[in-house]
Amino acid sequence: MLAAAQWVSTTTGRVTTCPYSWMQAVHWVGGSGLYTPSRNHGPKWGPTTLLIAQELSALTECRPGVEYLARKLKLSERTVQYHLDMLRETGLLVYRSKGTRITGGIRQASVYERVIPTVFDEALGIRTVQRDETAPAYTRVPVGIAEEGRKLIGKLAKKAARKVRRSRRRTSVSGRSRCTPMQGGTSASSTAGTSTSPSETKLASGSHSHPTQKKTGRGPQKLNKIGRRYQLGQELVTNVPWLQQASAPRVSWIARNCADAGWTWREVQAAAEEHSPIDPADTRRPSGLLAHRLKGVHRLYAKPEARQQMVLAWQESTAQEHFRHSGYDAPAPHAAPDDVEVSEAQSAFGAAVRAANASGSSHAASTSDQNGLMYAVGSIDLYALSPHEIGMHRAYAADDPTYVRSLLDTLSDTAVRQLLTSKLVDQALAALRLTTPTLDPAF
Repeated sequence: MLAAAQWVSTTTGRVTTCPYSWMQAVHWVGGSGLYTPSRNHGPKWGPTTLLIAQELSALTECRPGVEYLARKLKLSERTVQYHLDMLRETGLLVYRSKGTRITGGIRQASVYERVIPTVFDEALGIRTVQRDETAPAYTRVPVGIAEEGRKLIGKLAKKAARKVRRSRRRTSVSGRSRCTPMQGGTSASSTAGTSTSPSETKLASGSHSHPTQKKTGRGPQKLNKIGRRYQLGQELVTNVPWLQQASAPRVSWIARNCADAGWTWREVQAAAEEHSPIDPADTRRPSGLLAHRLKGVHRLYAKPEARQQMVLAWQESTAQEHFRHSGYDAPAPHAAPDDVEVSEAQSAFGAAVRAANASGSSHAASTSDQNGLMYAVGSIDLYALSPHEIGMHRAYAADDPTYVRSLLDTLSDTAVRQLLTSKLVDQALAALRLTTPTLDPAF
């Protein structure tokens, strides 16, 4: 059965409330050979499947929890999930409501309905009718069976009545003969008379070590592909702030392609936050957001060089974002400029500003000489300015709108707005538009 047909509203079988009849269908499906699991790995249909089905048939409301079945049957949770999947694929179990798995919340178990597949009724010649025409098709009931199916239904009845028990694991006894508590062998004849002592020339003197050295210990075990995925998922949950509430196995599955390609957790974070930063407070479902952001990135950045460039660009954008929102409390990290002339102009500007502060000049006395000094600077390194120097720039801009115009002619609009704030720039440009005389049209 496909996943779409594993619901009570879409099933083609009939729902049964009789556990005895349902176990007959379970034994028939297991012995018919018609079912082939969709997975190539994991356990196959066998006694464990019948054991789980027997527990399900004993429930008044078919609402089993995976942890409950694993604890009662002494199985792993993954094994229980595999066999429940097989029961759904054969059409013997269908969902009435699917459980939820919310991290940090209460997990709801799935509610199932026990269903007898249509192929079972057709194979045994069981006739069914619909008592109520307005009721769904899965509520039909059996009314008879063909003569050739009576013998088979009798065999299935015996199997359904038999209690399925878990087989005990038998361990082989060692090939050596058993010994008595006094360390005596079971052999009746003694071998003491046939043993001979070695020659003294062949005895070890004790000065030489054994030619075969013992291994001191095993080295660090290498991770396989699955281990590398889980390692990357755990690193992401530990180091990325907005993924700390996510499930590590789920994150490992989402980032599996990146883990197989050798990505680091920093590269995965950079790829997820490449276009826009992510606020942990606004992240409702971190794993879903990560899956959306990582879709296809392992093909886009297939080479390590491309990933390095992507991480560098992300770090620079993160530094710019921190500079814009930190309120200029501290200078953000920056790279040294490559242009020697720009570096010299920045040093000259910094020295001039410090000299002006030492001489006691105030920002209100914005004379033409001071403004001329500002205008002469070809480039300004925003990251090298102190908060006091930034305040002087803004004071000059508030007093003289033409100072804003000169900065716009020298720097980019983004850099000027970072330095002076957009409010001061817009006020200065509006003042310049009001003071500029309008010319009459020539025609």
